[in-house]
Amino acid sequence: MAASDRIALVIPTLNEAETIGTTLAEIPSGMVDEVIVADGGSTDATRAIAAAAGARIVAPGRGFGRACLEGARATSSDIIAFMDADGADDPAFLSALLAPLKAGTADFAIASRTRGVREAGSMAWHQVAAGRAAGLGMRALYGVAYSDMCTFRAIRRDALVGLGMRELTYGWNIEMQMRAARAGLAIVEIPVAYRRRRGGVSKVAGNLATSITAGTRIVSTFLRVATKLSGPAAAPNKM
Repeated sequence: MAASDRIALVIPTLNEAETIGTTLAEIPSGMVDEVIVADGGSTDATRAIAAAAGARIVAPGRGFGRACLEGARATSSDIIAFMDADGADDPAFLSALLAPLKAGTADFAIASRTRGVREAGSMAWHQVAAGRAAGLGMRALYGVAYSDMCTFRAIRRDALVGLGMRELTYGWNIEMQMRAARAGLAIVEIPVAYRRRRGGVSKVAGNLATSITAGTRIVSTFLRVATKLSGPAAAPNKM
């Protein structure tokens, strides 16, 4: 890692006023150079609380993937990490995620909740099953064995640009993993501790309709990317 390398942390949000303050306060001092809260249209005090805590706010509009993409575009940092705002991801593990990128041994590091210690009730059975099923599919396609597809991850900016990310909804995470595997990036999976969300309602697991929508989008993204990436690699996305 060059001495001039900078690290940004992007946190997508949508009505996380109950948790964003604590989440930001838990980020270890000096761990990252900037924190970007990419808000998808919160109607509560999420933005105000985040701004008061020192985060930079961008407002890309609805869509989980759109928030992640526009948050990444808002920084010129060399390494970009992503984390949920609900308090389930423990910022103490940022160090472990960033270490292989800083050392130059990986381009992409992703947290694995299923390989780490999970607080009771933090993940539903179908979330665990979905991660394992997706991992088996990607292993069959690309020979890369993932055990999870959570938001908590870090990637070098130049690697992210080269992936040509397009997904703007719930399929963002799996698209990144598939494109990273297809591109031959140096990938490492880091076991992390995972907690129950600290407040508010999950945008995915909070109700059946949203869970079905998210699951459908993830499956359709998997099929779309697997088909399109069977030919030439996608063109880099401008960032």
